[in-house]
This record gives sequence, structure tokens and C-alpha cells, in this order.
Amino acid sequence: MSNMLSHNVHVLGSVTTSSLTAWRGCLVVKQVPQPEKPIVLYDMEGCPYCRRVREALTALNLDVEIRPCPKGGSVFRGQAEALGGKQQFPLLADQNTGIVMYESEEIIGYLFDQYAGRPVPAYYRGRVWQPVLGSFASVASAMRGLRVSPGKRPEQPLHLWSFEGSPFSRLVRERLCELEIPYTLHNLGKEHWTEIGPAKQRLKPGPYTPIPGGKRDAFFQVHKRVQVPYLEDPNTGEGLFESARILGYLNRHYGG
Repeated sequence: MSNMLSHNVHVLGSVTTSSLTAWRGCLVVKQVPQPEKPIVLYDMEGCPYCRRVREALTALNLDVEIRPCPKGGSVFRGQAEALGGKQQFPLLADQNTGIVMYESEEIIGYLFDQYAGRPVPAYYRGRVWQPVLGSFASVASAMRGLRVSPGKRPEQPLHLWSFEGSPFSRLVRERLCELEIPYTLHNLGKEHWTEIGPAKQRLKPGPYTPIPGGKRDAFFQVHKRVQVPYLEDPNTGEGLFESARILGYLNRHYGG
């Protein structure tokens, strides 16, 4: 199977994952200020419970430092165990409050309370069927982002602009997790209904104008477009759009 055909198949699987999770993690519920110190998330990209936490982070447009902990990994799993007492994920460490906590439901409640000053919206509350659908969603993505893959480690963490429900961004996050590459996840959720749809085929026709003063506006001022995923690597000075290009770059520079 050609690389591009294989990539397109993976995109379709990722679209299915987003559909099974009701496209949560696309729209911003409330724009909140970024905290003074980074929030750190010890995470497995393909884990349905970790996914729910990342959905809430997108809903609040909060950036987070991702420490990938795939099965079989050796880079951050020990660090997570030393911090929380066990290798269980997700594990959230908030340096602003000193909170270290497990369990997706509790983490989501904490994030909305601490940073939005409100209860968890109904759309993001746990439901009895969610673990089943979440597991199916991981299967739809062929369980990528769950197991470690041999690779090289960058000296400095990377930066990824993304939002959780983006099928294209998910492919990049999966590979970063498998390679155990730490990165700052800059959430760039959709801030208004007019932004719904792919970057080049939004629901509202005509030139794209982001909401002034928002995170998307800041991104637009620099790049003259708003499209995810976008990866910056401070180790090489590279800045890349398009999931296929980013994956090729990661495999060339950091793959085993």
C-alpha cells in the first residue's frame, strides 16, 4: 500500500474515532486564561480515558505539557509513578495548585471548576456507555498511540497546535506518543459556529476572519491562516502544516 493511500486510510479511521466520540473536543466552551505555570498531563494518546481529559482541555482552550506514556515506554512512565505512586493514566499534575490526580472524571471536574469556575457541561459529563464507545473509537484508529515505537529523543520538547477532535491532528499526536516525544499541546479549538468544518471548507463561506483577541486570532496574525495540525521543532527550526508532511518529518528525524 502506498504511503499516501495508507495515510488516507488512517485519516478515515481517525474520522470514525471522532464520530464515535461525538466530536467532543472541537468547540471551545469557555475561553480561559492560561495559567502561570504549565499543566502537565501524563498521557497515552490511544487511551479512551486520556482522550476525555484532552477533550476537556480543548473545551477550555488550555495548553498542556504532554508527557507520553505508551505501553512499554521507558521515558516518562517511571517519572509518573514517582509523582503519583502508580503507573495509571491519565495523570494530571498542576504546578499552579500542587494538585496531582488520577481518574478522568475527577480531572475533568477539577479543570472546569479550577479554570472556568463552573460545573462540567452535560456534553462533557461521563455516561455509562462512554467506556464502550471510547474503546471502539480506539479500535477505529487501529490502536495507534498506545504502544511504544523505537526512536530518538529530541533535546527540547516540540510544540503542536491541535484540537482534540481534529482527525488529522490525532494522527500526529499518536506518532508523538509512540515515539515518547514530549511536546507542548497548544489547544486551538473552534471559537464560533462559523469555524465549523475543515480549514479550507468552513461552514461559513468567504474569507476567514477569526474572533479578535482569541487564540486563533493570535495564530492567524503569525501564519495568515488557521489550520491544524501545525508542528514546530525548536531543535531544527522547522515549522510544518499538513499531517502527512509532519508524520514524514517525525519518522525521518526521530523514528527508529
